[in-house]
Amino acid sequence: MVLMRQEIGDVLRDFRLQKGRTLRQIAGEASVALGYLSEVERGQKEASSEILAAVADALDTPLSVIMGEVSERLAVVEGLTSPLSGRVPDTVPAELMTGYAPVLVS
Repeated sequence: MVLMRQEIGDVLRDFRLQKGRTLRQIAGEASVALGYLSEVERGQKEASSEILAAVADALDTPLSVIMGEVSERLAVVEGLTSPLSGRVPDTVPAELMTGYAPVLVS
C-alpha cells in the first residue's frame, strides 16, 4: 500500500536537496519545528496544508509543483504511467520551475 505521507515526504526532501538547503534552514524559514519537519520528510507525520504551504514557500517552489510531483510518483507506483512521462504545462512560468527536473512543453 502506498502512503501519501511517504510520497510527500520524499518529494519535499528531494526538492530541499536539489536546492542545496538543510533541514534546519527550511524548518526555520517555514517556522516549523525541526523535529516535526524531519518526521514529515521521513513519512512519519502527516503535514497540514498550512505546513505544506509554508515549506513550499521556504523552498521557493509552488505548492502545485510539489503536489504535481507527488501525483506523478503515485501514478508510477500505481502503474498508471511510466517514469519521466510527466510534463509541465507551458502555462507555468519558467522562473517557477528552477530546480524542477521534468521537461517543459513548448
